[in-house]
Amino acid sequence: MKSELSSEELVRYGRHLSIPEVGPEGQTRLRESSVLIVGAGGLGSPAALYLASAGVGRIGLVDDDVVDLSNLQRQILHDTSSVGLKKIESARDRLERANPHIVVETFDARLEARNAFELMTGWDFVIDGSDNFPTRYLVNDACVLLGTPFAYGAILRFEGQASLFAAPGGPCYRCLFREPPPPGLVPNCAQAGVLGVLPGIVGSIQATEAIKWLLDIGETLAGRLLMIDALRMEFRSLNIAPDPECAVCGTQPTVTELIDYEQFCGNNPEVPIHADIDVHELQRRAAAGEAFQLIDVREDYEWNICNLADIGARLIPLATLPAAVEGLDRTTPIIIHCRTGPRGDQAVAYLRSVGHADAVNLTGGILAWAEHVDPEMTSY
Repeated sequence: MKSELSSEELVRYGRHLSIPEVGPEGQTRLRESSVLIVGAGGLGSPAALYLASAGVGRIGLVDDDVVDLSNLQRQILHDTSSVGLKKIESARDRLERANPHIVVETFDARLEARNAFELMTGWDFVIDGSDNFPTRYLVNDACVLLGTPFAYGAILRFEGQASLFAAPGGPCYRCLFREPPPPGLVPNCAQAGVLGVLPGIVGSIQATEAIKWLLDIGETLAGRLLMIDALRMEFRSLNIAPDPECAVCGTQPTVTELIDYEQFCGNNPEVPIHADIDVHELQRRAAAGEAFQLIDVREDYEWNICNLADIGARLIPLATLPAAVEGLDRTTPIIIHCRTGPRGDQAVAYLRSVGHADAVNLTGGILAWAEHVDPEMTSY
């Protein structure tokens, strides 16, 4: 039989108890629920704080890093006195002070194929607060194989993404991103930077998805990708369908056990960034009939929203660029574009490194084209 909330809990969670969708029964359900958070950094910080404050009874934290001064611009679980401490120690102390009614379990470890099942078994929900592709694919595959849903989040510069993957009948991360980008093609936050408040937005969304899932209320982000542009303060939601050919959750999965994700994804060395022509120059070249190869390095779903096929663009998603590079004409200039520019920067750097010295990036990407050249184009 479920135990009743204490007098102190009735006061602490009073604003929840006033909501019909939560109430005493829902609050008790939260107290009996568990969430594992992978990463106690930018995304994990707001997610953990809000879940602890909301009364999720058991919270797990997986992280092997130490608090650095550079973390404090965005990782709000930690403060100046935490510098030099293990992140899980700093985080546990902060969460226990936020709510003494919860249990915080910490795991001083890097999530890897050899320990993922051990660490991730027995939780009702998982939040992926990681910042690298090996861990993202590992979390996804483990959650699919365990049957545990997870909230995905990603941040870079002013842009963020969030979704809920591995829900019954819904898509997984690989349904959206089948393969990781090759080493060096996508910068991490240390290289490209991130607006300090952005992980607060995305991490809070991840916590919201966890609470809705645990309470079985509302409509989650399962089957949708939420895209956030903090510079424009725009939120766009794109539908995602399960991929029947997905290697993990498809009808004939080929991934049935966890693999060496570091080898699968590669590392992420720093590469130089280039940005070379604007949309007016591209418009001029197209109108003049000049020869060029216009390559769109976005994903399939983005191409379906809007594209520059009418001026000769072809889609080569960033992750597939190395496999397609031999098919590019070395005698015709290459113009790369993505949504706003960063992926194009990385594609150009890669192409120049393999001998396409004339490759240039379209500054501002297809959104700049929509803004300055074709206002009728659908933007996202």
